[in-house]
Amino acid sequence: MQTIIRLEHISKVYGSENTEVHALQDVNLVVEAGEYCSIMGPSGSGKSTAMNVIGCLDRPTSGSYYLDNVDVARLSDEELAHVRNRKIGFVFQQFHLLPQLTAMENVMLPMVYAGIANNERKERAAEALTRVGLANRLNNKPTQLSGGQQQRVAIARAIVNRPVLLLADEPTGALDSHTTQEVLNIFTELNDSGITVVMVTHEPEVARQTKRVVWFRDGEVVNAYLSPTEMNQMTLAR
Repeated sequence: MQTIIRLEHISKVYGSENTEVHALQDVNLVVEAGEYCSIMGPSGSGKSTAMNVIGCLDRPTSGSYYLDNVDVARLSDEELAHVRNRKIGFVFQQFHLLPQLTAMENVMLPMVYAGIANNERKERAAEALTRVGLANRLNNKPTQLSGGQQQRVAIARAIVNRPVLLLADEPTGALDSHTTQEVLNIFTELNDSGITVVMVTHEPEVARQTKRVVWFRDGEVVNAYLSPTEMNQMTLAR
């Protein structure tokens, strides 16, 4: 099986000397192609820092990070930007849609940066929006969409460049429970189609719908292969 994420002895230190904060300490983690993982842990556990490293938004202080067999920890800023655009699809709690653009135009943006021809951009954007159930909302602007629909646009934008990894940071944090379930159903469908999904969440009910839970505490991975049932026990013991 192809390995998508491989963190080897990753540490991340902020500050210096007396003000040092060890956000990550000797983290080792492997995620294979087609997995659906959630990253959980109490506040300050390091899960957000891990997400930033996995998403190539921050560099580790030490250790190696292989994304799709490339040691991205050693790439230049320009090379990292290319990796983020081509290999990772991001979904955040806030949708980060440009209000003056339609759903279709928002989804087309990553392909503009990737240098994809206009006709193909339109075709792939429409296909991605249809995939998340918005075939009839292509020309709507964000203000004409509900929160759940805006997150669907954000998901379509995240998958339109056909990344090797879909990385979601608290993607349901701004949604009500009904809309949360609709969005989680989309993540499940995408994973069932073969897309590798890693989701950072503080919500046990969200993590339970993934297939594997990675539990962080004090900057370390204390369990990399929790089942949802085992996660329930850790949540109660927190």
